[in-house]
Amino acid sequence: MQSTTEEKNGFINKLSILAQNNDPIDHSLYAKYDVKRGLRYADGRGVLVGLTRIGDVVGYEVQDGKKVAVPGKLVYRGYSVEDIVRDIESRHEFGYEQCAYLLLFGNLPTRRQLEEFTAFLGELRMLPPNFTEDMIMKAPSCDIMNKMARGVLASYSYDPDPENRNVANILRQCIELISRFSTLAAYGYQAKRRYYDGKSMYIHNPVPELSTAENFLRLIRSDRSYTQSEAEILDLALILHAEHGGGNNSSLTVHVVSSADTDTYSAIAAAVGSLKGRRHGGANIRVMEMMDDIKANVRDWSNENEIAEYLRKIARKEAFDHTGLIYGQGHAVYTISDPRATLLRDKAEELAKEKGCEEEFGLYRSIEKLAPKILEEFHGGDKKICTNVDFYSGFVYTMLNIPRELFTPLFAIARIAGWSAHRIEEIVAGGRIYRPAYKNVSTERAYIPMEDRVEQESFPAAAVEEGVRTSGPSD
Repeated sequence: MQSTTEEKNGFINKLSILAQNNDPIDHSLYAKYDVKRGLRYADGRGVLVGLTRIGDVVGYEVQDGKKVAVPGKLVYRGYSVEDIVRDIESRHEFGYEQCAYLLLFGNLPTRRQLEEFTAFLGELRMLPPNFTEDMIMKAPSCDIMNKMARGVLASYSYDPDPENRNVANILRQCIELISRFSTLAAYGYQAKRRYYDGKSMYIHNPVPELSTAENFLRLIRSDRSYTQSEAEILDLALILHAEHGGGNNSSLTVHVVSSADTDTYSAIAAAVGSLKGRRHGGANIRVMEMMDDIKANVRDWSNENEIAEYLRKIARKEAFDHTGLIYGQGHAVYTISDPRATLLRDKAEELAKEKGCEEEFGLYRSIEKLAPKILEEFHGGDKKICTNVDFYSGFVYTMLNIPRELFTPLFAIARIAGWSAHRIEEIVAGGRIYRPAYKNVSTERAYIPMEDRVEQESFPAAAVEEGVRTSGPSD
């Protein structure tokens, strides 16, 4: 007799209780065995697991064994991202393609090299024949990141040489993905609109002569139109998200999976899955949800006292999502400042004037000023807290009329350049599979024959070393 849906769900719920009760680990054991949870030391510094020439993230210096906060710096192949952006803006050019070239090949391109590379990317933006119909429209997803990961894996089937691990072939695969990521995201969004939102679907062809930012805006809009300033600020966001060192979760994922000697599509799809996570790429959406709540509950957006009082309610877990977190504040590395936030904020101010959003921009600036001080009031400690790039990126995307479900895919459209560089670096310079250690804290038990086993309502946790709680860990 076939089980009903209710019976199946009940059975799954029972099994989930068994699974949860079986795996509690006393947090004191992490300190006892000197486990670096999250690959971090107790002071927040990352555990050194590799070397890279691609990018660097600087927020502190270690002096006499202690962390000393310094203004944030983001470096691509030895060049400050601030210098890169300043030069691009002075020329009124689009710069993401130049950054992709720099990250892949290690040097700034000459004018001829950039033109050739940009033209090559433009030629590749169209998805393979029948890909859109067969791989996107016939299997839409309510989550665009899920659709992008599936699109990456599906690309394997359209590649005439998918398993070839030589550098030239991997580079070809990476360049194709860099070029096509914006198309994958845009078409995945259009399919989602049609099949999940009941709205019209617009499938426009990318234009080879346009930049990544221009093409993306063109593909997601029904009328294919955008302004120069809109494309320029989106290009800036892509530049700032293109790379962030080898230690961020998704770039580390590329290194780990690539070290197993797998194909390019498997490695990049894994990185997309990492970035999809709410602790990684989805942070700017949480900022926007928080801002919705603040705008609904703060009557006078120009009154800093009223803003501060509501932020204190959030910090006391009395408002918004009751976590005590003020989203968009703080970073694992940056302390005094996040250079990405500063650069994006300055352009956001220009766009806010163009879009008539000055009052809202003023609210953001007030929160940027007040939130770090309020968090320091509640949490103390000597770690400096600064506003991070997620605080302004969602605001920028909203002013560009980009739907929230595309915020994290935009992150992926940018970061595929960095992921590709890390993929190649691991293939060229790695050569050893990642194999960290886990300490087993269970005890050996005598095997129980089937006829002697007793069924229990809840599965007791295996006895582990002294002091282990059986009720599960708490954070």
